[in-house]
Amino acid sequence: MLKIAFIAHDRKKDEMVNFVTAYEHVFEGHKLYSTGTTGQRIMEGTALRIHRFMSGPLGGDQQIGALVAQNEMDLIIFLRDPLMAQPHEPDINALLRLCDVQGIPLATNIATAEILVKALERGDFAWRELVHKYKPGEEV
Repeated sequence: MLKIAFIAHDRKKDEMVNFVTAYEHVFEGHKLYSTGTTGQRIMEGTALRIHRFMSGPLGGDQQIGALVAQNEMDLIIFLRDPLMAQPHEPDINALLRLCDVQGIPLATNIATAEILVKALERGDFAWRELVHKYKPGEEV
């Protein structure tokens, strides 16, 4: 069971709901997280249960970032709106940086999300199970 987070800017929320609905069968076997409104919208459109954090601008991005920093997140789908300035841009950049530092797969658009979910569906994320089994500094 992998830990997967969903985040979507306001103008991308409908796209996120449609995407998660299309792949509900893939996500149903995993532990799901989301920022506030995005999670609520996904739960209204699917039968999935999602642990919701605060809204992104109110700290939800940072809450998910805290899990990333502890290497406790396996995949993030973050549908960003590149044409709209975000008031919490520093939080967004920090989350993206943490994903790079920890090597967490991150999709920021629907095309990349599709590729990652197809890989998840095929079972290509088994390497993440090893990350959880062997913590940094432990002998393998």
